[in-house]
Amino acid sequence: MKTIAALQAAVTAAPFDGEPSDAELDAIETEMPLILADVDLLDAEIMTIDRTPTELDERRIRRARRRVLAARRDLANTATAPAVA
Repeated sequence: MKTIAALQAAVTAAPFDGEPSDAELDAIETEMPLILADVDLLDAEIMTIDRTPTELDERRIRRARRRVLAARRDLANTATAPAVA
């Protein structure tokens, strides 16, 4: 039986261990309010897929959209704010 081996050296300098780096975890934590707001919006929209939205559903979707926009605004303001030393 022949063995199969890579003919070229690995492209990356360090092997991928499958775990996110500290910087990636910090970025996820910073974006978590936006991620949760997006999940809430998706939940509100999914609930109305197979039926006509009621007034309560429309309010829930509208509130979720506002939360997403507010989270995006806050994230953008945080990213562009000057660092205070």
